[in-house]
Amino acid sequence: MREFVGLHTHERQPGIGTVLISREPTNDLTRQAYRELAEVAAEVAQRSDIAAVILYGGHEIFSAGDDIPELRTLDRAGAEAADLVRRAALEAVAAIPKPTVAAITGYALGAGLSLALAADWRVCGDNAKMGATEILAGLVPGGGGGTWLARAVGRSRAKELVFSGRFVGAPEALEMGLVDELVAPDDVYDSALNWAVRFVDAPSAAVAAAKALIDDDMPVRDQVQRYGEVFVASPGG
Repeated sequence: MREFVGLHTHERQPGIGTVLISREPTNDLTRQAYRELAEVAAEVAQRSDIAAVILYGGHEIFSAGDDIPELRTLDRAGAEAADLVRRAALEAVAAIPKPTVAAITGYALGAGLSLALAADWRVCGDNAKMGATEILAGLVPGGGGGTWLARAVGRSRAKELVFSGRFVGAPEALEMGLVDELVAPDDVYDSALNWAVRFVDAPSAAVAAAKALIDDDMPVRDQVQRYGEVFVASPGG
């Protein structure tokens, strides 16, 4: 039974799965939470009743990032092993072959920001705060988070954010590309839902292939093969 990450569906929202992080009070991410995230992402990928996914930390906060006290109990080998667990979880979320949207409330800091960046789209409250804050604890973004940050805002801005560890307000986050949509704090989940429902009836194989073609640095041969797979599966193919 999962302790910190749940997967929820509702008959009034057919086709939508909500991945809920629930670790009070700040949704800090432990090794166990990362393992559960990876498990849920794998389940979502296989569920035919789920066509689009919302990542959510609840009404108060998305995630304040890694559980630093837990990390401080590790030696170097343990820290490196923990980073592999973190990376596996973030990559599993990014690889979900369905549209994904992060519904960001409160704070998305450190690895919490990396998790949001693993989604296809990000909606946040206009009072939210984000930041690559690992350096404030003498650390660096783990699990590939620095790469996702650079893809979103460019290398120069990513370096400035990581070097400073500063908090970024929602308007600046929108301007620099950390998020895609600002809404009133109470409307975050509903706005994410409105984004997700647009794709419930989209052809799943084509969506999965399009996402892979956009996200992955595929060799040309693999891109052509993926196109052919979708063509054969399409109506009239």
